[in-house]
Amino acid sequence: MSPLVPMLVLVPVATAAAGLVVGRRRALARILAVTGPAVALLVAVAAAWEVGVDGPRVDVWSVVPTGWVPIAVATRADGLGLTVAVMVATVALAVQLYSTAYLREDPRYPSYAALVSLFTAAMLLVVVADDLVVLLVGWEVMGLCSYALIGHHWELAEARAAAVKAFVVTRLGDVGLLFGIFVLGDLAGSFQVSRIAVEVPELAGATLTVGLLLVLLGVVGKSAQVPLHVWLPDAMVGPTPVSALIHAATMVAAGVFLVARLYDAFLASPSALAVLAVLASVTMLGAALAALAQDDLKRVLAWSTSSQLAYMLGGLAVGGYTAGLFHLLAHAAFKALLFLAAGAVIHAVGTNLMAGMGGLSRRMPLTAWTAGIGLLALVGVPPLAGFVSKESVLGAAEEAALHGGPLPAWAAWAVLVAGLATVLVTAAYVTRAWTLTFAGPDRTAAGTRPHDPPLAMAVPLVALAVPTVVLGVLALVPGALASALDRTVGADSAGPPAAAAVDPGVGLTPATTVLSLLLVGLGAGLVLAERSRLRGGDPAASLGGLRRVLADGFGVDAAYDAVVVRPVRAAARLVVAGDSQVVHAYVTGAGRAARGLGGLVHRAQTGRVQGYLVGVLGVVVLLVVAGVVLA
Repeated sequence: MSPLVPMLVLVPVATAAAGLVVGRRRALARILAVTGPAVALLVAVAAAWEVGVDGPRVDVWSVVPTGWVPIAVATRADGLGLTVAVMVATVALAVQLYSTAYLREDPRYPSYAALVSLFTAAMLLVVVADDLVVLLVGWEVMGLCSYALIGHHWELAEARAAAVKAFVVTRLGDVGLLFGIFVLGDLAGSFQVSRIAVEVPELAGATLTVGLLLVLLGVVGKSAQVPLHVWLPDAMVGPTPVSALIHAATMVAAGVFLVARLYDAFLASPSALAVLAVLASVTMLGAALAALAQDDLKRVLAWSTSSQLAYMLGGLAVGGYTAGLFHLLAHAAFKALLFLAAGAVIHAVGTNLMAGMGGLSRRMPLTAWTAGIGLLALVGVPPLAGFVSKESVLGAAEEAALHGGPLPAWAAWAVLVAGLATVLVTAAYVTRAWTLTFAGPDRTAAGTRPHDPPLAMAVPLVALAVPTVVLGVLALVPGALASALDRTVGADSAGPPAAAAVDPGVGLTPATTVLSLLLVGLGAGLVLAERSRLRGGDPAASLGGLRRVLADGFGVDAAYDAVVVRPVRAAARLVVAGDSQVVHAYVTGAGRAARGLGGLVHRAQTGRVQGYLVGVLGVVVLLVVAGVVLA
């Protein structure tokens, strides 16, 4: 057994514990915050190298009997898990380094840094766990950390509300995940992924589909897919580095990773893949349209995250395992870059609203160039990583639609059509965000002097721009991604034949690629033309009444408020009223009655013997009179 994989989790846990101990000594807290993910990154690279030399493996450290299916405290060292671990540690290091300057004057920085370290450890536990129950532990710790980090500025009512909303909505999905794990464990006789990969596909049927659909509830909640996507835009009230971590490498990425981890089981259930494809199709286009109408730069990126996660899940649904996961890696790089660049802009101009920005490319050239690289990768411009990963997903969808795949053809067509439509809308909202933020006249508030961020914030921007550029080229090296994302270990290495047969890998499909590039040009051109017509105004103004609908996310929040929140509050008020007006009234009434009766008896006990004799004689007289009358 190699100690490297457990160390991958234990290092950030120890950093988090040490960070809490140092208390208000912020200088030491900053050192610990940066050291933890740096060491974790080195351990992740060493573990990946070890797997490359010795091969993947599963290590069982302990078995916990339950009287039913035992829980194995087991780690899984394979290409998929360790590649994602390197991604997580890289983004966490960039976020922690950036935060040392971004939150330099924040009195809560030590606890913030410790929570980020714990958050990182939880995600790393998810990616290296071989047992689904152990994975669930990391999954839930992430939910708890996200609650605390989103609500970091707890003195703000909107921060408290957003933290509670994220916690409640994701917990709703996690209930389904818990029962899905129970179903899969019962089917396979084990919660271990290495056993499920072998046993469950052979037991394909209605029970497997039900279990996978329950798992998808957790995926939909964590990865902000319809209908449990509503928490993600509101989570933007948290510190911007937290947004970068949540939206790029942890939490939302966990849902995509879980589907990939259980991919052999999903391949055995075309119905579950069809449901995943429909959810992804609706989310990718709907979230992109919502991003088109946002005023807040961070909310644009938040809706974009939901849309891009849907691309990944859509790619997995149509059989594009490598394409979907490569988009996960590419997205981690350019979305972390974009959030940190947005943080630099907000830090400089003092507002999240793009109406208070403009012309920043002249004053913040480094931020503008790095943000530009991220935005070009997001929209899918060659040769950046986002271009190759997005086109690979669309190519996999085309392959499944035209030549068959692991899901019904109609579902593959839904992913392909929605994906192409999303390309058009993505180009539009990216162009709008760039022009409103970095181009045109300066609209910043009087007295502000925007400038590029300090070194601790600038280094992560440049560092994340590098993989955003080079990953697209490296992905085209034959066999590189296939080995890096290999999910097979030991007995499950053979896997079901369909597991390898359906994956077209990473590559460009000529017809789809040409059409996609034309749509990119059309979307950008429409926005630029409209901006010119409005003489530098906001192109979203041309949406008219539709803009409000899109900005509100199609009114889903309002619908939940009417259908769920208000009825629950009314029921809660009814329960409180019943408790105070009925139950409490009976309890207090019984007490008062007992006290009243006790008071009467107390009054009779005067201590005067003459009174007692008079009372006894009175009763005797009454009894005699009653006897005479009744006789």
